[in-house]
Amino acid sequence: MISEEELKEILLTNDKLFNQVYIFQEEFDIIPKNNHIGSAIKFKDIKECRHVFIDELVNTVVDWIYSLDKSEKMLSNLTKEGRSFSNAFSEISRSAFKKFRGNGNADLLQGQFGELLLFCFIQRFFEAVPLLRKMPITTSAKHERFGADAIHYKLKDDKHILYLGESKVYKSSYKFNAAFKDAINSILKTYEELDDELDLYIYEDFLDENLLDIATKYKNSELDNVEVHLVNFVMYNETTNILGDSEAKIKENIHNVIKNKYKNFSNDKININENNILKRITYIIMPIWELDKLLEIFSGKIRG
Repeated sequence: MISEEELKEILLTNDKLFNQVYIFQEEFDIIPKNNHIGSAIKFKDIKECRHVFIDELVNTVVDWIYSLDKSEKMLSNLTKEGRSFSNAFSEISRSAFKKFRGNGNADLLQGQFGELLLFCFIQRFFEAVPLLRKMPITTSAKHERFGADAIHYKLKDDKHILYLGESKVYKSSYKFNAAFKDAINSILKTYEELDDELDLYIYEDFLDENLLDIATKYKNSELDNVEVHLVNFVMYNETTNILGDSEAKIKENIHNVIKNKYKNFSNDKININENNILKRITYIIMPIWELDKLLEIFSGKIRG
């Protein structure tokens, strides 16, 4: 079975991406009491760093689709064909970008955009590696209905921790409270169906081979001291004016927008009494100004 040290070797930190993101971690006015996350694209002085943010996010695509072992094997095979290192890496990137079915469908791309960010957030803030690769599943027509947007794994103090992640991206017309409630209901459904979902993919080429033993033992109830945690990532189009005459003022305004979103969501809609697993949920909210335009920039980078 894989060790903590071996897991750390395949954990991706994505420092360059998160250098372009404001992060606010606090309890906020919502249940459960947890270190929830507010995030937004960073401003440099009074200019939003959205193009750099997208560039760095695009740079994570290969890591999202291919495990480290898979990338290394592909690189080795391509160089054996007579390619230079840079040529081989370009081919791997091209192959990864082709898996974005959203290239011709705005709604699919919107979902993939959120799933990619969720993948990065879970590794960054929970130090958990991906157990299952979602993208190869969604590019297969027969597996289109797979539920979880992310399943990550961490071993800490002999405790096996699974992180189930759900990503929701809402572009223009939305009611935030309804969207946030929908995200909670969705991840509860994912949690209930986890065993059935793993059963579908455990013998196919979607699980990281280094973690196949973990997934198999979990499915067969042979994994001792296991714990499941939930992560909800919600990105939405924000219209509140947050511009100011300094980076500090803009950051304060963004923080207030996020704080109010948490505060204005009714805790009565989070039924922890009937869903004990919600005591282990972490929320991530990421407002985006002119989200449609941001997705267009991302799509252009993916299409090349």
